[in-house]
This record gives sequence, structure tokens and C-alpha cells, in this order.
Amino acid sequence: MPQPAEDTWKDDVRDTGFDEECETVLGLGEVDEDQAGLVGGKGAHLGALSRLDGVRVPDGFCVTTDAFRRVVERAPEVDALLDRLAGADPDDRQAVRALSAEVRRAVEEAVIPDDLAAGITGAVARLGVGAAYAVRSSATAEDLPTASFAGQQDTYLNVVGPAEVLRHVSRCWASLFTERAVIYRRRNGIDDRTVRMAVVVQCLVLPDASGVLFTADPVTGHRRTATVDAGFGLGEALVSGLVNPDVFTVRDGEVVARTIAVKQRALHALPGGGTREVTVEPRQQELPALTDAQVVELVRLGRRIEDHFGCPQDIEWCLTDDGFRIVQSRPITTLFPVPDPVPGAVERRTPSVYVSVGHQQMMTDAMKPLGWSMWQRTAMVPMHEAGGRLFVDVSPRLASPASRAALLDVMGKGDPLVRDALETVLERDEFELPVPDTDHAGAAGRAGPAGPPAGGAPEASVTDADPAIVAELVERSETSVAALERDIRTKSGPELFDFLAEAFEEHKRVLSDPLSIRAIMAGMEATWWLNEKLGEWLGEKNAADALTLSAPGNITSEMGLDLLDVADAIRPHPEVVAFLTDVRDDTHGDGFLDELVKLPGGSAAREAIDTYLRRYGMRCVAEIDIARPRWSERPATLVPLILDNVRNFGPGAAGRRFEQGRLRALATEQDVLTRLRALPDGERKADETKRMIDQVRAFAGYREYPKYGIVCRYFLYKQALLEEAGRLVRDGVLDEREDVFHLTFQELEDVVRSRRADPRLIARRKEAFRSYEALTPPRVLTSDGEAVNGAYRRDDVPAGALAGLAVSTGSVEGRARVILDLADAELEEGDILVTRFTDPSWSPLFLGVAGLVTEVGGLMTHGAVIAREYGLPAVVGVDRATRLIRDGQHIRVHGTDGYVEILG
Repeated sequence: MPQPAEDTWKDDVRDTGFDEECETVLGLGEVDEDQAGLVGGKGAHLGALSRLDGVRVPDGFCVTTDAFRRVVERAPEVDALLDRLAGADPDDRQAVRALSAEVRRAVEEAVIPDDLAAGITGAVARLGVGAAYAVRSSATAEDLPTASFAGQQDTYLNVVGPAEVLRHVSRCWASLFTERAVIYRRRNGIDDRTVRMAVVVQCLVLPDASGVLFTADPVTGHRRTATVDAGFGLGEALVSGLVNPDVFTVRDGEVVARTIAVKQRALHALPGGGTREVTVEPRQQELPALTDAQVVELVRLGRRIEDHFGCPQDIEWCLTDDGFRIVQSRPITTLFPVPDPVPGAVERRTPSVYVSVGHQQMMTDAMKPLGWSMWQRTAMVPMHEAGGRLFVDVSPRLASPASRAALLDVMGKGDPLVRDALETVLERDEFELPVPDTDHAGAAGRAGPAGPPAGGAPEASVTDADPAIVAELVERSETSVAALERDIRTKSGPELFDFLAEAFEEHKRVLSDPLSIRAIMAGMEATWWLNEKLGEWLGEKNAADALTLSAPGNITSEMGLDLLDVADAIRPHPEVVAFLTDVRDDTHGDGFLDELVKLPGGSAAREAIDTYLRRYGMRCVAEIDIARPRWSERPATLVPLILDNVRNFGPGAAGRRFEQGRLRALATEQDVLTRLRALPDGERKADETKRMIDQVRAFAGYREYPKYGIVCRYFLYKQALLEEAGRLVRDGVLDEREDVFHLTFQELEDVVRSRRADPRLIARRKEAFRSYEALTPPRVLTSDGEAVNGAYRRDDVPAGALAGLAVSTGSVEGRARVILDLADAELEEGDILVTRFTDPSWSPLFLGVAGLVTEVGGLMTHGAVIAREYGLPAVVGVDRATRLIRDGQHIRVHGTDGYVEILG
């Protein structure tokens, strides 16, 4: 909701730390990068650049945000219009467009106070009344490390005369409310009322050439690669897309690639003001706008600017007879960050290669600091954070030929795109592997980047394992979780963190239990054996898929079936169904459960939901992030899934579904064994296959249990930490409990011990998290910042089809339902779910769909395992599936061959 008018614009001076005597016009030489609240992002950066040795910035001045505040205060209609704009539906583009235009008109027509006008015209007089100027918007939410706002506000070139400068200053103020700027702010979570506008007025440079320099490759993210776009005349022609630029690529001080465009048009300044397009002389059109030497010089200048600001820069430049002028520099906000070193790790000088943990855990969303730092603390291998995601440095494993082969095999089985990305990096001459690390190399065959187990083993390691160990392992896990639940209740303050240090060690001990790893590998190895041998002997693709239908003991598939039982308890009571139809996750906490019992049949319905939550309430979407709300905390999340089950299934569906799968698996087993016995040496082949079928059915379900145990422990950690956060709020240390999610585990411990917190750090973390949410993490990332996602190198995919990884056999056609949030799922029988990734929390949804397509996934990730158990044709790892497939399109999923066709 918008703040009252009297609490917004009138508080601007107080918010920025300046009083009523604040200067309204400041020379660029008086400004530095810490004054963005006064002169906006562009003005602050230009002021800093003007002080930097070797960097030349055109002379000029800033009309400060204090001037903007004063003008807006004199136009009270702006407040009323902003109230209406804040209340407009963000999806109603027409309303946003109309209201934005009204706000702009009110600002542009506001009278500039005489003293302010005199200050601006006096600054123009000092620079030259007859000179030409560039008048440029400089908002406080602009050129930020997390949001560039490039092109969202207006720039005016070749403005001549004091009166025209004043008019264009007003136009810049008004451009704060262009439709595009308003929508951009909303997408970045920035309130219109919190943004203020300064204006930069600079002497116009009439260049021979101009353009843009990116000090890192804006496409691949490679930090040692710079890109220069160059054209003739004013740079606005290039920025606006009027002309195609020359493009130069520079690496390590050398031009390594160039593309020279035919430059037919250029933008020039008119003598009396304004600009016009002109035709470039034919003999010049194919000439480069810069020489290689000038390009290298420009990049060297850009590196100096990058070093000053501490991050890759998007730099606008001009070239005149006496050299380069810099007219703007801002962070490149679209690059994925480079991973931070693990605290205490020895720094290596050779390049590092990182593999995404999120792509293995089926959760590629950004995590808050407490989430990723807790995962670091409890993981079996060191993990590096970047952009709110975790990565494992696999460089030591790539260094040794033996460990490299094992790692690539692990990656290939899990996600072929990761393997291809790694091989792409390894093929480059420039990539220098580190000296082999025997500790890491020895671990490579035992564990994948996310920790054990993630990889296979040679066929000789396939052995019988006693199925009784599954029950033993489950009992061990339940005992450990019960002990944690009992003991953690008694801990608070510093004692809690001492206890958690011990609990994390127990957590890792359970995770690395050799017996548990043996049980998981028994199921995985049997799966690989069946797929390989039955493919060789019978020509069957992915034969293990049908043999694992309704495998017993899978906690994740049981979670979906148990929700069908909840629907059975609700379906007979129409008043309960009607009540739940109006329950929404964003407006109802757990209070709806208390209301439920007042309805006929409501007590039975609540008991069914409570029973479900007692077993599965610690789960949620993206459950590896401790900051995510659990189903027990927001049970309304489950209501749409329950109602889908009420609508799409009949009574007793859970038992029927499981039994149908079991009988299909049994029939497949009998068919396979019969066909094998008819082959040469058939009895031996059938006996070996029967042993592997028994093994896969005994152990495939256990694959899901360790994750369940981890999430059970995580919920107990979270409850204890939130209780501690509540005490910090009551003591005035924190503003709200959820602030702890924006601190790392170590920072939270320090706050608890010191009883002091830094609200500015928390505010910065919140802003950074919003920016990280907009980034797409790569599968593989190098220490040079290059994002590598790999590709399918296949010739068996029809033209126009989308390639992916076959993880659950079968073929199905249906309506695509592109769903990015579980809460938005409304499915009908025969729909095909298309989404970015699925973790165990999505499993209840699998019961109501006919097929599955995801952008992320591997053969043994949770979604693939459950799809096979439910007999759901599935293709995962389909790059950009949620963008290439439109909601409602008719598609065909080829779960056996690993591709998706869009039929219309």
C-alpha cells in the first residue's frame, strides 16, 4: 500500500541526510560515489570518475534530488496521482500507461522556484551560455549494482541555451514516471515513492566515434573478455538501435575478434540544438570506427574504472581528436556472480571450474544467506556461494585423468548437459588444470559435487545387498531425529549454537553412513544394470522404468498417495469443499483449520490434514532453503492440491494407483523373464535379471529417504532458530523474526552472542536477494565468470523438437500446463506439467498429470524417480522449456527417447 502523501516526498530530505539548506546545484567535481541519494546513480558515478586519474569526463553539474523534492512539493496533485498509480493493477498496462502520463504531465508543468532556476542558469553561464549540453536523468534507483535501469529515464542531447536547459531538466524529472520506468521498478520491487530524480547537465561532446564498452562479456559472463561496440557520431544512434555497431572482442590486452558493420547512418548535432540522422559517406561506411590500438587503449581505461568500482562495468564513451571521454559507467547487472572462496581455503592461481549444486538438488532458485550457509555447514564437500546459489569446485577432480573420467561419468549419468559443459571447458587450450590433489581425486569416484552418493561404479561392483538394511536405516534415522527434537528444545542463546555445532556433525554422520550409501547404490546400480543388459539382450530402452512402478518404501511417492487419502476424508462433505475453495495461501495462515471444525464433517477433514502434516509438514517447495515456509507453517499451500484430488479422483484412488503399478511391474517382470529364457544361455540371463529386479525393488524406494531425514532435521533447526529470532525481536535487536534469514549462520550466532545487529547489512542483503532472484544460474561456472550450460549433441531428435533427457519411459500427448509456482497449479485429467524443476514437494501434483517436462533434472533426481514409480512419461533437462512451450499448447512427450514435440 502507498504511504500517505505527507510521509513520502516531505521526508526526502530527512531520508537522505540533508537539511533544507542542502545545495540544489553541485558541480561534478563536488560529487562522489557515496552521494547517490543526492545526485542519483549516474551523477554519483560521474563525480567519482571525474576524480579518477587518467579518466576524462565532460564538465558539468548536477541538479540534486533536493531540487526535485521542492518542485514536487509544489505540485500536490502528484501525490494523489501516485496513490492511484500504486493502487492500479500491475497487469493493467493501459491503466498504468494513462496514470503514468498524468503524473509526467503534472511534474513537467510544475513551476520551478526562482532561486532554483537561478542556480541552474548560473551554472550554465559558468560553463558557457552558448554551449551545447547533454541533459540526462539520474535517479536514485539507477546504475545500482543490482538494477541498472538502463534506458528507463530520458536523456536529451544538444540542448542549447539556459531556457532550454531548464525545460529539459523538467522533462527529465517527469521521465521518472514513464510507463517503462514504472513497470521496471515494480519488477525490481522498488516503490515509486522511494525514488527521487536528479539531473546531470554536461557539456556535449561532438565525437568522431562513440559507443559502449563492457568490461566483461555480457553474454557469457567471462570476466577477462571485454567487448567494445563502436559507431560514428553520437552514441545515441548505437544505444537506440539506429545503427549496427562494429564489435571488438578483447582478451588479455589483445583484440581476438572483430566484426566491422556497414554503418550507413549516424546521429549528428544541429547548430541550433537537437539532433538529426545523416548518411555516412559511402567510402567510410565499411571503415572501422576504431583502430585496434584505440580499442586496446579503451579497454585498458575500462579496466581502471572497473578496478575503482570493484565490479564489471557498462561504460559509454566518446572519442575526439584528443582522446576518449567517459560519459557514463554503471555496473553490468545481468552477470552471474563469481563464487566466493570457501572461508579458510587455500587460494589457487589456476582457474577453477564450479558445478551447480542446485541443478542436482532440483532447486535452482536463489537462497537467502541463512539457507545457503546452513547447507554449507551440513554438506559433505566444500561449497561456494554465488548469486544466492551454491557451487562445488571440481577442478581438483578434473586434474587427474582417473578422477576426471569418474567425475564425467557421474555427471553424465545425472545430467548430460553438465558433462558436456565440463568437456567444453576442458577442450579449450587456455584452460590450465591445477596440480592433481590426491585427496580430491580419490573422492571423485565416491561422491559427486553435491556430496555422496551421486555416481556409479563399474559393473563388477554390483552385489547383492540385504533388503533388511533399509528398515534398519530408517529406524536409525528416526531415532536420530527424535533425539534432536528432544534435545534442541532445551537450548537457547549461545548454548543453542554450541549444540547446533554438534548436531551438524551428527547430521553429516547420518548423511555419510556407509550402510546408507550402500543401500542407495544398490538400487542405482541395479537400475543401470537392468537398462544396459535388457537393452543389449532384448532391445528394451529404459527397461528398469516399468520394473520400478510402485516400488515399496518410497517416502516421496507415499506423500503423494497419502494426499489422495486426505481428499477421501474431505470429498463427502460439500460444505468443507466449498469452504476450502475460498482458502488462499497468500491470505490464510493456519487459522482456516480452526474454522474448518465448525462445519459438518470439518473435524474429520482437519484430523486428516493434521495427520498428513505430522508426517510431511516439514516439507515445502525448495525445501533445501531453511528460509522457505514449511507446509506446517502455511498449510493453506496444500489446499489447491487437495481440491484437485477431490475433483479428479474417486474414493480409494491411492490404494488402486499403488496396486495397479505393482501389478504392471509384476507383469513386466514375468514378460522379461519369459523372453530371456527363450534366448541362448537364457536361464543364466533370467536368473541374473531376477536378482537385479529384486534388488531394484528392494532399494529403489530408499533413494528418497535420506533427503526426507535431512528435511526433518532442517525443520527442527529452523524452529529453534526462529524462537531465538523471536527473543531478539522482543529485546529490540531485530525488527522482525524473518530478518535472520538475511544473515549467514555465523552472523546470526554473532548477533545472538553480542546482542547487536547491523540493520544496514540486513537491508543490503534484502536488496541483493531481490536481484539474485532475477538471475538464472548456469550448470557450470568458471572462476573467470563464464557461464557454461552445455548442449545435447544428438542426431536422433526430429526437426523442431526440444531435446532433453529421457528419465521415465512412455509417450503421451496432451495440453501443456506451464506452472512456475505450485500454488498456481490447476490441472485437469490428461494435462502435461511443464516447469523449471520439481523437488519432492511437487510429487502430489504428479498424480493428476499425464506427463512431465522440466528444465532441470537428471536420471536419479527426485522428479525422475517419482515419475518412474508413477509410470509418468517424463523428459527433463529441456533447456528453456517454460519459455519455448506456451501454456495450453498441445505437446507430445517422448519419455523413452528424450524429446518433446510441440504439436500446436
